Amino acid sequence: MTQSTRTASPAAESGKSVQPTGQDALNTDEGKISIAESVVSKIAGVACREISGVHAMGTSTGRAFGAIRERIPGSSGAKVDQGVGVEVGETQAAIDLDIVVEYGVSIAELGKSIQRNVKQAVERMTGMDVVEVNVNVDDVYLPADDDGQGDPSRVS
Repeated sequence: MTQSTRTASPAAESGKSVQPTGQDALNTDEGKISIAESVVSKIAGVACREISGVHAMGTSTGRAFGAIRERIPGSSGAKVDQGVGVEVGETQAAIDLDIVVEYGVSIAELGKSIQRNVKQAVERMTGMDVVEVNVNVDDVYLPADDDGQGDPSRVS
C-alpha cells in the first residue's frame, strides 16, 4: 500500500480539532459507509426542533395528517422527520425544512440559527458535507390559535 502525503489544514496546524467530512469520512480502508435519506431527515428534524421559536414543522396538510395519525390507537404518533426533505448523494446532502414560527420571533434570525444548527448536526453525525439548508416558513403560530379555530392541523 502506498503512503499518501496530505498537507494539514490551517485548523489542524493551529491545534484545533478537525473532523473529516465528505469522501474521507465515508470511504475507509475497511469499506464504504452509506447513509440513508431517512437518517439524515431524522437528524435534521431533531436539530431544527432544538431551536427556540420553531413551533411546528411541516406544511399545513402534513400537520393535519400528523394530527390525525396521533389520534389513531397504536400509531407511532408524530414523526420526527415531518416537514423535512433531503437529497443525499455519496458525500453531500441538501436539506429542505418547512416550519411554523412562533409570533414575534425574527424570522431571518431564526432561519439562520436553524441553518447553522442543522448543518452542524448533520455534518457531525454523518460526516457528509451539507451543501444547503433551505428553510421555508409555512405559517406563523399565534397564541390565539390554541382555541382550535386557527390551526388546520388541530382535529376536534
